[in-house]
Amino acid sequence: MEASTPNLSRRGFLRGSAAAGIAIKVSLLRGTPAEARLVEAAPGPGWIAGGKPRTRLDAVAKVTGAKTFTRDYRARDIAGWPDIQAHAFLIAATKADRRFEGLDLSSFGEGLQPDRLVLHEDLVKDGLAVPPHPDFFGDRFLVPAGETPRLLGQPVALLIYHDYPRYAAAKRAVRFNEDVVRYGETTAYATPAHYGATRWVRIEGDGPEGDDRFSPYRDAPIFSGFKGDEPAWPAAGTDGPFARGMAAADAIAAEIAAAGDDALVLKRSYVSQSVDASAMEADNGNVWYDADTGTLHLMMATQGPYEVAEQAAALVKASRFPVSAIDLKAGTTVGYGTKDHHLHPLLCILAGLYGGGRPVRLANDRFEQFQNGLKRHSFTMDTTLMIDRASGRFRAMTGRYVCDGGGRPNFSMSVSFVGATAAQSIYYLPKSDFQAVALASRAVEAGSTRGYGTLQTMSATEMLVDEAAELLGRDAIELRLANVFRSGQRNSQGAVPAGALRNDEILEKAAAHPLWRERQAKKAAFEAKNPGKRYGVGFAQVHKDYGTGAEAALASLEIDPQGRLTLRHVAHEMGPGVTTSQAVMVGEILGRVPETTEFGVVRWPQMPLETEDQPYTTPQADEDRLSKNPRWTPRFTSPMSATNSAYYLGHATRSAARILRDHALWPAARSLWGRGFGGGSLASYHTMRADELRLADGKVSGAGLPPLTLEAVAAEAQRLGLPVGVTLHTFNRWQWTEGEFELPGTGRTRLPIDALALRYGAGASAERQALMTTGGWHFVERSAVFYPPTQRNNVGTTYYAPMATLAEVAVDTGSGTVTILSHHSILECGRQIVPELVSGQIQGGLAMGIGHALKEFLPLYEGGPGDGTWNWNRYELPRSKDVAVWNQTVEILPPLSETDPPKGIAEVVMIAVVPALANAVAHAIGHRFHSLPIRPEHIREVLA
Repeated sequence: MEASTPNLSRRGFLRGSAAAGIAIKVSLLRGTPAEARLVEAAPGPGWIAGGKPRTRLDAVAKVTGAKTFTRDYRARDIAGWPDIQAHAFLIAATKADRRFEGLDLSSFGEGLQPDRLVLHEDLVKDGLAVPPHPDFFGDRFLVPAGETPRLLGQPVALLIYHDYPRYAAAKRAVRFNEDVVRYGETTAYATPAHYGATRWVRIEGDGPEGDDRFSPYRDAPIFSGFKGDEPAWPAAGTDGPFARGMAAADAIAAEIAAAGDDALVLKRSYVSQSVDASAMEADNGNVWYDADTGTLHLMMATQGPYEVAEQAAALVKASRFPVSAIDLKAGTTVGYGTKDHHLHPLLCILAGLYGGGRPVRLANDRFEQFQNGLKRHSFTMDTTLMIDRASGRFRAMTGRYVCDGGGRPNFSMSVSFVGATAAQSIYYLPKSDFQAVALASRAVEAGSTRGYGTLQTMSATEMLVDEAAELLGRDAIELRLANVFRSGQRNSQGAVPAGALRNDEILEKAAAHPLWRERQAKKAAFEAKNPGKRYGVGFAQVHKDYGTGAEAALASLEIDPQGRLTLRHVAHEMGPGVTTSQAVMVGEILGRVPETTEFGVVRWPQMPLETEDQPYTTPQADEDRLSKNPRWTPRFTSPMSATNSAYYLGHATRSAARILRDHALWPAARSLWGRGFGGGSLASYHTMRADELRLADGKVSGAGLPPLTLEAVAAEAQRLGLPVGVTLHTFNRWQWTEGEFELPGTGRTRLPIDALALRYGAGASAERQALMTTGGWHFVERSAVFYPPTQRNNVGTTYYAPMATLAEVAVDTGSGTVTILSHHSILECGRQIVPELVSGQIQGGLAMGIGHALKEFLPLYEGGPGDGTWNWNRYELPRSKDVAVWNQTVEILPPLSETDPPKGIAEVVMIAVVPALANAVAHAIGHRFHSLPIRPEHIREVLA
């Protein structure tokens, strides 16, 4: 049985692989006892009790230590690989202002010389260049001799050893050894061009409900190149959306500059630090190039196996290494975003190509992970908020959000504008001008780490609003309520968010909480009782977007004659419990969870879809033309990222279950109820409607009719030749695509999908059987499709999940230590699928946010992780004693109805606690910090 993880760039995957003449297979590890541990168990009997799952699907493996990760594997553990293992490591440049002049390995002695030394010149000679992925990986794997490194910690050489003892000894010899890399003359920094700048300007029309005078959604965001280190914004004027947008920005600036005494104009600058994601599994990969068969075998820790396979094909295409097939095995991994779109897998492939027929493992230790693992972007933020003093209403807000992407582009451009578009936080802004600037530097590479720019910008906004309340003499939650973003209003891009916004409910609950109501009395009592300590309570509330604006998924659901369900899905497990939740979703709709599950599926022969995979850049006219092809879609499938599992990937699961219910189980149940004299119990008792059907605990019932077993209904569906198998494809561009399909026996039906395949029961007519010619399925070519207009790419986001946190702290005035006494969070996540998984996400996210607020810090340049000396002995992570593990509480708003969808929450749960702690420290000591983290030495300095 074969499966894989979702695609990141389907167009490049298909075209690049086909052009290279390389067959690519992406699979989960299977076939040996060790490999079997990576396979999710299917739900067994009794897994659901009282309508709830008793455990995660992988629970037993997790608690017994049987759940293994990619890092746990060596060649001997992988079926079909040789029983030998070579090892490799990188030597990196720790200076970015001098030319690289080569290596001096004399200190290794004869015994520790590498079996293979790979330099930039070897790669050039062998035709191995960085794949032309658009603006991601830079232009060099290794620093060429005579050139200055692009960034601190850039690799200069790859060393391969055929045995572990010599590898380990050589690796110890090179650590902290400044004499191994030889440097020449001092030069200017060789950083690449800056990565990009965008500007998001909005001016409302006649009030919140009127048409905007200017907005990115209606008109356009503004894009800019650079003049030096500054964006070269276009000139204001009347011709073209960029010029009109700049005129709107100038108007906002002029209004703020002319503000009178009736307005508070608060200008502040904030800094958010560089952070290491500190995933417990460091980057690693194991690669075997089998020259005899032309197969490149990859075992890789990655969140995007398709991306790695695609880039591997592009890497070897023009090289001297003939490759006819790529077999990538994707093991269980975790990375908080940092194992997505990263250079490390390609370096592993290089090691494998030079292994001389041996599998080569390139695995970071923790020093190396700090040196070359992806980091959360450092941001500098200049913000201005203009507030009407009388009403407390926000009139306008501007911000310049500059992120440091380091020496490789990665996702920096995207992170910058996602952060800027989130900067409004939970507030309605009549006028806003947010600049997003992504700079290149000699710092280590920053990428798609959890938070994705929004943690940085929304934290700044929440700290700004809290200070504004203090200056206005108003309660901080009351000021927030006066400006809260409400349902139906437009965001800073000019789009109306999806569904109900419930930020006001959360604010009201927070205002009524004892931590907030009693904060002044508790402060006086605590400080009187604890001399030398200050007490403070802080609050913050944010809402985080989820999704990318181009979310696509596939799901398949079948029921056999015995009523057993099989679910196949593109989603794969990255730790949050997605496999568990998808199975539960099926049970909620069909009354029984699948007996068989397969996740991370790659083979979809029943879905012969075509795509250019350019969902963000295809012009509307081209998309209108392409969509006339019933097999075309903007994107085949999405990666596991952007908090997309519960809502987006779940939409495919829920849609498949509903189609199976409506077009197989419903007519089959009616057939059974209609048996007997005069039309059976159905005719005599009630004219049953489809919405009265109920499926629960393996029973089919409703409208007072006799309950039927799911087995009996499934057997009848098979006998009638109904569609007992459903495979579908979905696409969302901040709005769901809908398609119309001619369904046999039903007629034209409009569904929230863009592709559909059906498998009919054994009793289907010969005519229906003849339709199942596409992988054994009937691919139903759609009659019409309604893709969201490409203009919605300007939306920025429409899906939000909100969370607020109250934090109670004590500050020791002598040591500067901040102790979290307790914290209380309030979350709105729609309808919870598995509450225990939500609870786990919240607990983990709060710990990560606490680390960002109070502890974690990396210098950006010299003295930072690029020098190879950083480890957890220097980098401080929060521990259980730091997170108030026994004094944290959470309240989750109940859904508005039982039909509310779930929301994506994985990132929002870590954000609110960051500014809440900053605000709590300000309440405690009377000083507001504008840079994170707030460490004891900073507090001691201001209290001295």
